[in-house]
Amino acid sequence: MNKSYYIGLDVHSEKNAIAHALEGSREEATYYGSCGASVPNTEVTLRRLAKKLGVPFKELKVCYEAGPTGFVLARRLIHLGLECIVIAPTKTERKPGEKVRTDRRDAKKLAKLLRNGDLTPVYIPPASDEAVRDVCRARTDAVDDLTRTKQRLKAFLLRNGYRPQGANWSQKHMRYLRELVLADGNQKIVLEEYLQAIDTGIERVARLEAKMFELLEGWEWKEVADALKGFQVVAAMITISELGDLTRFKHPRQLMGFLGLVPSEDSTGTRRRQGAITKCGNSHARWLLIESAQAYRNTPKVSAKLSKRQEGQSGAVKALSWRAQDRLSGRYRRLKLRGKRENKVIVAVARELCAFIWELHQLMGDDLPASTQTHRNP
Repeated sequence: MNKSYYIGLDVHSEKNAIAHALEGSREEATYYGSCGASVPNTEVTLRRLAKKLGVPFKELKVCYEAGPTGFVLARRLIHLGLECIVIAPTKTERKPGEKVRTDRRDAKKLAKLLRNGDLTPVYIPPASDEAVRDVCRARTDAVDDLTRTKQRLKAFLLRNGYRPQGANWSQKHMRYLRELVLADGNQKIVLEEYLQAIDTGIERVARLEAKMFELLEGWEWKEVADALKGFQVVAAMITISELGDLTRFKHPRQLMGFLGLVPSEDSTGTRRRQGAITKCGNSHARWLLIESAQAYRNTPKVSAKLSKRQEGQSGAVKALSWRAQDRLSGRYRRLKLRGKRENKVIVAVARELCAFIWELHQLMGDDLPASTQTHRNP
């Protein structure tokens, strides 16, 4: 019987290094060479390698590390019928004494570890989900840029002895800034430039949010996003686009660990020592959940806005929403009464919020997109 070959790719922006290891062999992986980093170049090189090895092209099993090059290559190879996984670089075995790293060595190591089954694959999102995620991240970047511009303007005014009137960035505040007369004409130009940048930033955020709402109508995850509207449409879309299909996690603790919301630990013998959260995994989703968790400072209630957002939802989803409010709000109060610091309390609430989001995905079950079945980890 023909044996499979395991291919390790060390992927970069300019060139990809390729190595192969034979199934069932104890020998070291063999370095094949390098090729251009484009997807067509890599595909042609892999076909030549399969021909040289005397095996069908679809018998190759390929892996490469997740990085800035994204999932385009993996999707192409999977579409061609190859078994291709993208692996987590932080979970790749590295020896403490290993001080020499080259593309050749990395490719050979990946091929060997793939043959031994010692690699941890990451979730490959569908291209449509990644497009929505890019729009969501662009909106976050626009909000960050707008916030920084506002901070710079406030610092400029404070440096020159001006104390703006009214609540920050309210209509009264903006009217005051537009009518403000500065002693030096050059400083007035600076003020106008900042105000124009703020107007541009507001329009940019509005355009991206409008695009998000437009994408939501045709998105396969719309049903889940509607069920998550308890923390606003924008937050729901960002959460789903970042996390994808949560049914790949067998238990909510796995999701908490994936987001880096679990405490680090250094225990030995009878001593148990826990430290700060690990902060591994998806930092964008972790940030959003921590921001959303701050809403549970408030007393739980079903407001008029929440009732409107819940229109059309099943009784089970509404019951889960109320249970999450009641549980997390109570959790926040109990931890505060115990004298815990605010940041620890918010992180603890965000960690439990993960469990409710995971439960919602399990609850919806049949409403999840059918295409997600083909994008889960092996």
